[in-house]
Amino acid sequence: MTGARRIAVISAGLSNPSSTRLLADRLSAATAKQLAERDIQVEVDTFELRDYAHDITNNLLTGFAPPALESMVNAVVSADAVIAVTPIFSTSYSGLFKSFVDVLDPDALTGKPVLIGANAGTARHSLAIDYAIRPLFTYLHAEPVSTGVFAASSDWGAAGDQVAPLGERVERGARELAEAIMRREPAKNEDPFDPANYLGDGRSFGHLLGGLAGE
Repeated sequence: MTGARRIAVISAGLSNPSSTRLLADRLSAATAKQLAERDIQVEVDTFELRDYAHDITNNLLTGFAPPALESMVNAVVSADAVIAVTPIFSTSYSGLFKSFVDVLDPDALTGKPVLIGANAGTARHSLAIDYAIRPLFTYLHAEPVSTGVFAASSDWGAAGDQVAPLGERVERGARELAEAIMRREPAKNEDPFDPANYLGDGRSFGHLLGGLAGE
């Protein structure tokens, strides 16, 4: 197999278990399957935002991420792709989901492929992906794939959409994300504390201090 790729999955469900996590798991499993069929090894890291809710709030209040949140954010921004799934509340993404996005550096997801998922009690909220969630990731300069996967409560039972069943939508979104991942070079898992990553190759703190001194 070629070099392994890593997918970060963000699930913003509030309950445990949740249909948000169920949809996130289906999307990640389908994407991993698509990549395996293309002889690409994949690692999947799944994060439940409810587990980081207090840390996210503290980050917003203080400007500093607690260690657990910092580790999670680093895993997300260094991944080859992101699968982001949120419940729909009041016709848009959840407050927890938006709060997590607010703690990210505005350029952290630049150019990163994203598969968007959303779920709600009724199909009337299905357009929220395109009028609320997709513009959010576009603002972050990420590259959401064309297909967003919405699941209403009815999609999990026999009364689901028979014209475009949930399984077909999941497979289409997963295929698009897999293809987007393959078009990119594998992400570099860089050490954020390595001076070379923010000073530049061959440079040291002496160069930085010298530059500040006008040398």
